Amino acid sequence: MTKPNIGVLALQGDVVDHARALEAAGANVRKVRRASELDDVEALVLPGGESTAMSNLLLAFDLLEPIRKRLDDGMPAYGSCAGMIMLARRVVDGRDDQRSFGAIDMTVRRNAFGRQVDSFETDVELTGIEGGPYRTVFIRAPWVEEIGDDVEVIGRISQGPADGRIVAVRSGNHLATAFHPEVTTDARVHEYFVTMVRAAAGARG
Repeated sequence: MTKPNIGVLALQGDVVDHARALEAAGANVRKVRRASELDDVEALVLPGGESTAMSNLLLAFDLLEPIRKRLDDGMPAYGSCAGMIMLARRVVDGRDDQRSFGAIDMTVRRNAFGRQVDSFETDVELTGIEGGPYRTVFIRAPWVEEIGDDVEVIGRISQGPADGRIVAVRSGNHLATAFHPEVTTDARVHEYFVTMVRAAAGARG
């Protein structure tokens, strides 16, 4: 599979920039708005946005359970910001009716870095991604407070009041970042994910 078909959940959030970054990373992109469209993709990106709204839309469009089943079956997925929250097994400061896929054994705190006015950029070293520090953009971002044994930390804040906070993880075929790589011109995170998708396809034979 030289150009995998990767879906971007297109109910809410920064769909266009993720699609652009995935295409630059060597993938064919499909926008996913209904369950039948999942059949055409090998992997799925969950974009940033508003996690509560995303949860409600997934229920309204009958997508929550079909996506959860594909994730449980090993479909690669990448979630940025709100997408990280959607992949988490446990969410702190979420609404009582908020749903998530529970694909990564981690506890995530919503809006951990503050409100929109507290958005910021910083350099983060990402394990497994070559080329030096990654310039990360945080917008009403979560952070990870706890991880399970099968979760690898691949990025932490290394300065300021949030020093040491976990902002990027991987668990098997599932990747999540608290920041928004799609709003930058650096495609390395998306390239990393495309490599994950190709490896998963190779393992399936």
